[in-house]
Amino acid sequence: MLSRKFWMLTALFTLLPLSAAWAADGIDTGDTAWIIVATALVMMMTPAGLALFYGGMSRYKNLLNTFAMTFVSYCLGSVIWVLWGYTLAFGPDKGGIVGGLNYIFMNGIGVDSVSGSIPTVVFALFQMTFACITVALVLGSIVDRMKFSAWIVFAVLWLTVVYSPIAHWVWGGGWMGSMGALDFAGGTVVHINAGVAGLVLSLMVGKRIGYGKEAMFPSSITLTALGAALLWFGWFGFNAGSELAADGVAGSAFLVTNTSAAAGALAWMFAEWTASRKPTLLGLASGVVAGLVAITPAAGFVTMPASLVIGVVAGLLGYFSVAVLKNKIGYDDSLDAFGVHGMCGIWGALATGLFANPAVTEGAAGLFFGNPKQVWIQLVSIVATIVYTAVATVVVVFATKMITGGLRVDKENEIEGLDSAFHGERGFEIM
Repeated sequence: MLSRKFWMLTALFTLLPLSAAWAADGIDTGDTAWIIVATALVMMMTPAGLALFYGGMSRYKNLLNTFAMTFVSYCLGSVIWVLWGYTLAFGPDKGGIVGGLNYIFMNGIGVDSVSGSIPTVVFALFQMTFACITVALVLGSIVDRMKFSAWIVFAVLWLTVVYSPIAHWVWGGGWMGSMGALDFAGGTVVHINAGVAGLVLSLMVGKRIGYGKEAMFPSSITLTALGAALLWFGWFGFNAGSELAADGVAGSAFLVTNTSAAAGALAWMFAEWTASRKPTLLGLASGVVAGLVAITPAAGFVTMPASLVIGVVAGLLGYFSVAVLKNKIGYDDSLDAFGVHGMCGIWGALATGLFANPAVTEGAAGLFFGNPKQVWIQLVSIVATIVYTAVATVVVVFATKMITGGLRVDKENEIEGLDSAFHGERGFEIM
């Protein structure tokens, strides 16, 4: 009798942890805990990592304005997402183009709602952080010269008209995902989208006063390097978290993300060292971000050797885009949002079609694994994102002009600096 009770108690205590892992309605507590952590990591990327990265590259008189625009982007994205952004992206599919309004104001999503193996509210929060950082990435193209009020209006409209539909196309049951386009964590949705929008916005706002004629020194490369390190750290949540589970694919995504970032930094550094004889810290930091951008769409589909190639090409391409292409074309993309995010995002989406390995994720195979059609699908997704983002951003810009009376700050305010003119504050005291 005692022996029987012993074995019953042993079985009970053995099964308790297993039963706890599936707490209710298919919710896996391990997956849920990981995605909550990943959400916090991605959240940190915008008001901390990106603010420092962009702020350090802006001129000293516009440092706080750059921080403020980054902060307000996160705040606006957080509110818009729970009001109507989430339902436009992940509501019931409407013709493959946009989600229905079933979840407006998060209607119908309770604590017991489940998406896969995690609560829907956790999934929605995780996706919210992607929307926030995407619109914040755009502002890198117009630092030093866009009105704060115009940026707020632009951000609201752009998240609604541009970001949410494209997120639906790829991740929400829309036409691009149905076509078989591979975008693990945001090559098209985040980086091509933000890079192209930034280029369009910078062209429509116009060049900074003195651009190409006077030196425009960054306020603090130290802040930029610190921001890049925080972005690198947060990117593990960005990419590995996009598996939406704590499993082997998430671990692989973590590995290839780190490898591509390091390879991108080294490639940019050596390219710059060869061209100018000086390996700069700004170049290293920029190379890290280039490698991270390029691996983002491929993170859950490729192995480590492929991530080395993706990172090296991203570092070289990013350096070429910033140091050569921008000067030849002559556009004023203040902090190189298009050169790094747009160009490296395009490369990453294309590379996914080349290197996707079914040994990592079943059913995802690229050209080098017997599926040349995937390259064509990736090209279609890239071109469609570029065209829609460009056209829709132009519409948003015109709407913003009508609402705010113009995009650009007055000449006097631009010369004085936006920290003082708009915020009445200073990032640095100049002696």
